[in-house]
Amino acid sequence: MSVSTQLPAVDDLRTDARWQLVGRILSSIPFQKSNRLRDLLQYIAEQTLHGNAHELTEQHIGNALFHKPSDYSPIEDSSVRVHVRQLRLKLHEYFHEEGRDEPILLEIPKGSYAPVFRVAIQKAAAAQAVVPTSAAVLGAGLSRRGMIPWLLCGFLAVACVLLSYRVITLRTANVAHAPAVLAWPFSQIFDARHQTVIVVADSNYGMSRILASQPGSLDQYLRGESLEVPIVSKAGPADSRLSDYISKSTLTSFADVSDVVSLYKMAGSLQSQVSVRYPRDLRTRELDHNNYIFIGSPGSNPWVTLLQDKLNFRESESVVGKSAKVFLNKKPLSGEAAQYTGLQWTGTMGEDYATISLLPNATHDGSVLALQGLQQEGTEAAGRFLADEENRHQLISALDISVPDGSPQEIWFEALIRSRAVSGAPSSTTLVAVRRIR
Repeated sequence: MSVSTQLPAVDDLRTDARWQLVGRILSSIPFQKSNRLRDLLQYIAEQTLHGNAHELTEQHIGNALFHKPSDYSPIEDSSVRVHVRQLRLKLHEYFHEEGRDEPILLEIPKGSYAPVFRVAIQKAAAAQAVVPTSAAVLGAGLSRRGMIPWLLCGFLAVACVLLSYRVITLRTANVAHAPAVLAWPFSQIFDARHQTVIVVADSNYGMSRILASQPGSLDQYLRGESLEVPIVSKAGPADSRLSDYISKSTLTSFADVSDVVSLYKMAGSLQSQVSVRYPRDLRTRELDHNNYIFIGSPGSNPWVTLLQDKLNFRESESVVGKSAKVFLNKKPLSGEAAQYTGLQWTGTMGEDYATISLLPNATHDGSVLALQGLQQEGTEAAGRFLADEENRHQLISALDISVPDGSPQEIWFEALIRSRAVSGAPSSTTLVAVRRIR
């Protein structure tokens, strides 16, 4: 029987048993480190108790709670569905642990976004119904004193079997629900509490910058301005089609695909928590929660510019499209250069550089990993470096930290990587310098 059909929606929810249940859930352990899920549960519960359950569609929640634009497409953006699915798991965890004695249960049926409240089935009545029958059988058996020792032995044997079964069941359940143990630093970027969004580079953005000879900015990119390639005075139909193609199509590089495949492998059993997004489809407010991985430098992935003021090694380009890009070393240490110059163009032979950076997001509710190569070869090299166990141990040693695999502690850093490029691919990677970010 649904409680929501018996308790009318009221303006003051403080005396409503269902709202009090929501409060207990929000303050429970499963919800302590997930502000987004807390906000989601509170919002849909409040709307339901006020009689607005019919308005709780995916589009409505995305607009009202996730601050998505009014014309966003739930088909292309699954963030609302993903968070509701996570919320169902958290509710299941609560009612099997802290809330196992709750008189009212809260569920979100599949295919719906409105919570349903129902009365919990009381186990006491069922237990009382069994006691008289058991007592009658026991009384009949105890009529003969000689049977008492045998009955006690029988009961003890049954108890031992039940206890053994319970221990085995608990061990099996613990193994099934044990969190995935990942190697550091992947243990900080992949976890069961957050979605990890991989944002690949926009190759068209890089080409438009070169053709326009302008650096561009994230603000211009989100408004689409930096994607408009200037049309020369004698431009013909082909030039116009090229400009239109660059501004509207979605392309990324082979290096990004290679890094995405590598990152998926490193996510292990948490691959279901990982998704890939194109930078043009991302919005600033989305970065407040969850984990993010940015692939590419500011010249191809403008979202990386949000991290630049926190880093020691910063990409610089004197004349866009005409000079080689470099990493400026803001505070060189002994033995380090003031700048590191990469390839003039991707596909040529020589040395390229990349940085690997791990920082907290804006709200400290997740982590941000950035793999920035001056050219595509450097970006691919950064992904290869992290995927190699020996390189990770070298990074841990250079940072002078002790990190057991799966460690929950937060360690923020940036590392400069040098790669040797041959025929458009990195052939080797070397750790050049590291910094701790405190």
